[in-house]
Amino acid sequence: MKEEYSISNLKLSVLDGVGLYNGESAVDALKHSTEAAQLIDRLGYTRVWFTEHHNSKHQMSTSPDLLIAHIAAMTKSIRVGSGGIMLPNHSALRIVENFSILEALHPGRIDLGMGRASGTNAITNAALRNSREPLRGEAVMNQLMEVLAFFNREFPEGHPYQSISPSPDLSLRPDLYMLGSSDGGMQIAAQLGMGFAFAGQINPTYAVPMLRKYREHFQPSRYFSKPYSILSVIIICAPTDEEAEYLAAPAILQWARWGTGQIHHAPPTLEEAETHEYTIEEQQAVKEGEGRFIIGSPERVKSKLQALAMEAQADEIMAVNMITDHQAQLQSYKLLADIFNL
Repeated sequence: MKEEYSISNLKLSVLDGVGLYNGESAVDALKHSTEAAQLIDRLGYTRVWFTEHHNSKHQMSTSPDLLIAHIAAMTKSIRVGSGGIMLPNHSALRIVENFSILEALHPGRIDLGMGRASGTNAITNAALRNSREPLRGEAVMNQLMEVLAFFNREFPEGHPYQSISPSPDLSLRPDLYMLGSSDGGMQIAAQLGMGFAFAGQINPTYAVPMLRKYREHFQPSRYFSKPYSILSVIIICAPTDEEAEYLAAPAILQWARWGTGQIHHAPPTLEEAETHEYTIEEQQAVKEGEGRFIIGSPERVKSKLQALAMEAQADEIMAVNMITDHQAQLQSYKLLADIFNL
């Protein structure tokens, strides 16, 4: 029986890459992420996830599992997870060991979101894995199946890992999600009955068809009895449309640079973004990436998010944190909570 979708159940959450904005220190960035997580916990958001990025001068989210442990201990009820643990960078056993501990420390509050890409360059991935042999395609799928087999203690008879126990308690399994920005992660999530999180900030044009296909093809499992989908998008909410557009300028400029191969710039300041003269190539990148942003006053943002969620049949909208001013970021979360009556 096909699961019916209802916009009235739409939830809100946050994706945080712990960016270093306005020349702040790594210590300050982590402090700000902690403050933001504590605020959205009080406001009634469903979850906060942390990305996995390596070899970056401007992000501190290198180890989502460590951030999850810290944030879960500093909050009360919000779910905390990874968006995601990138499978090519880790051993399956280590993933299961770490998340079993997290689930034991914070029962019912931990999410394990997994991605199939490394999220970094080849040499950094080699350093992470201590191996020059990259994991791709079928090897990554095997890695995922090992994660599930370790959680469920279901390696086939005679498998060399059959006797390995990641933890003394079989019940220590967080909620499991696949990440995706194309159809690969969607197909895996639907076939294995996992939750699915689509990175709308990366590939906005595919968000609606992929999330609808996930719901259509979902197979119930021990992980989820019915489909559950999350759509992440960059949200900048302020008291007025004009203020929101001003606050969004650094994120728009940063994506324009990324889209034209300028990957080493520090995140722009508000002043830099306001005075930047866009090249023709950057203007085209901005136009092509408009769908990754939801910008405006609370009423405007709510209307756009509800329309997007309805079209995609998403159960949850995940706000990607790219507001460079910390107080404006906190205000954006407050305004969203108020307008959605969290």
